[in-house]
Order: sequence, then structure tokens, then C-alpha cells
Amino acid sequence: MTITAAADGSALGNPGPAGWAWYIDDEHWRAGGWAHGTNNMGELMAVLDLFRSTAHLPDEDLHILCDSQYVINSVTKWMPGWKKKGWKKSDGKPVLNLDLLKDIDAAIKGRKYTFEWVKGHAGHELNEAADVRARDAATAYQAGKEPDAGPGLEGAPSAGERAANHEVPEPDGFDSLVFEDLDAAASPEMIPAPAAIPAPAAIPAPDAIPAPATTPEPGESAPAAPAPEPSAPRATDPSESSAAAVQMVFELESELLSPAVRGDLDEVMAFLHPEFQEISRDGSLTDRSTIIAALTGGHALPAGGALQVLAATPWGQNKVQLAYRLLAGDQVILCSSFWQQVDDRWLLRYRQETPAS
Repeated sequence: MTITAAADGSALGNPGPAGWAWYIDDEHWRAGGWAHGTNNMGELMAVLDLFRSTAHLPDEDLHILCDSQYVINSVTKWMPGWKKKGWKKSDGKPVLNLDLLKDIDAAIKGRKYTFEWVKGHAGHELNEAADVRARDAATAYQAGKEPDAGPGLEGAPSAGERAANHEVPEPDGFDSLVFEDLDAAASPEMIPAPAAIPAPAAIPAPDAIPAPATTPEPGESAPAAPAPEPSAPRATDPSESSAAAVQMVFELESELLSPAVRGDLDEVMAFLHPEFQEISRDGSLTDRSTIIAALTGGHALPAGGALQVLAATPWGQNKVQLAYRLLAGDQVILCSSFWQQVDDRWLLRYRQETPAS
């Protein structure tokens, strides 16, 4: 038998009153939260509580539906590397949400589980049910009330038993939506003021970008450098759907810049729109064929790095622009990227890099 459940988190203000929830059906779900927390904390806690609530069913497969690639990647990709580094990121800084991640790491031992990414706020029945309960929990904390904890799962420890065993973590810090201490990662002289970033109107919309006449030969590039896993940008659109789109695009951009993805042709291609184009930091025009030639020819893509978001702007319902500084080794690159939603996937349509003087 496989237990299929959706896990979701919510934060009002992010950080602010926060909630989490997992949902199997109307008779089997749980929710909780904190008076002050972040969306990522809620997403992680929902997954953690789901593992704990099913711990008495160790032989059952657990299929987790999640709309957060941050959570999926943290559990399935990044945690082994973090553990080897003493729970430090690639830049040597402590991993965010450390207590929750350590508890998840302990809870998954010996368990059979799979994660499936689902698009948030898109009518998926289980995801929507978890989202509603997580938001209700956050709203309850905002009003100074205890949220409805839900019926839980038969045979699972009660909330009182968990608290007695210190299994309900309290937030001890927040993965702020503003990037953590990245200005200190490079000297002030290296990083221009935000005013130096071109306004969105100065960057052509993806549909207006002409196709290249020729495909340039790929040049030798610096090997990819490890990039820390950053926290998310603050969405400029107040609507929940726009905020979810911005969050998703940020997570995808961060993942695309990671060394593990940039060295794998199939992984890179999965992120790119069929008409993808990029003005690279060396001034060359790049498209999918250029990247295929480079990676199959043994050339590395230009190094990724840490992102410092300057603007995150939704354009309509299916496009999002990010403007950010990329701290790649001793280089500071000013970047702007357009992501376009095609069916149920967000794909990178256009990107521009400009080295900072």
C-alpha cells in the first residue's frame, strides 16, 4: 500500500504568522504552525510531521506531493552534501532551518518514500486541501488563536506526546526573504548600487528577441564553482498566485546555477525554453545549440554562484523577470532573466549577463 499525501506551508508576511499542513483525505490530515515563521519553515515542518505521523507504518510507501522545489531538493539532493560539510553550505555558512532539516534526516531513515512536485494554486485537489489548512493555521496564529490541528492519523503519537518528547520544534531563526549577509561576501567596491541595474523596461520581452543568424562556437569557460543554497526573494506582486510564481522561478533559477545541474546536459535542457537565448557575460549570444555543443565537447558552462536578488517582477500570468547580482568567485555579474510558464512548467526564455565594472 502507498500513502499519498500533500504537504504545504504558508506564511503571512513571510516571515510572519506561519502554518503548515499535510493532507491525505478529510479524515486524515494535520496542521500547526507558529506565531512567527517563514513559508519554507512551514513546508519543511509539514513534511517532517507527515513522516512522524506515519512512523508507526514503516512498511508503507509514502508518496509526498509538494509544490516547493526548495523542500524537495533539500531532502533529496542537498542534505547529503550538507551533512558531509558539518551541516554547512558551500560558502561555509550554516544551513538554514537546520533543526527542521536534522529532524527530517532522522525521520526518513529506513523509510520508503518518493517526492512529486505539483504546481501550487493550480487546482490540484490534495495540494489545495493542504494549502487551505496551512493558511488557516497561519491565520489563526495571526488572530492569536490556536489552529485546528486536524484528526491526524490512527496510531500516530498525539500532539501532547510529541511535545512531551520535545518533537515539536520551535523556530529559532528565519530564512528571511532578503538574502543573508551576501553584501559581506564581496567588497563594497565590487558591487554597484541597485540603481545601476537596468530597469525592466530596458530589457526586451522574450517574444521580441530575434533569433540568432549564426551559432557562435563555444569558448573555454571557467569550471563551475559551488554555489550556496540561498533563501528566496520577496515578491513584488501582492497576490498569492504571483508570489507563488516568483518563488517557483527563484528556486528554478537557483537550481539551474548549481554545479550539479550545470555539468549535466539533460538537466540543463530541462530548464530551457525551446527558443531560449542568452547574452552571456563575455558578450556572446548563446542558445540551446550552443550549450549542447559546449557540454558535449567537454567545455564547462560559466560558473554559477550566490544570488542577490534586486527585483522579482511578475509580467501577467505566465512570465516572471528576475534581476539579481551573481557572486561567482571573484566576479560580480549583473543578471536579468525571463521565465515563461508553458503548460505546467516554468522554462527559462531569455537571460542576460553583464559583468560589473
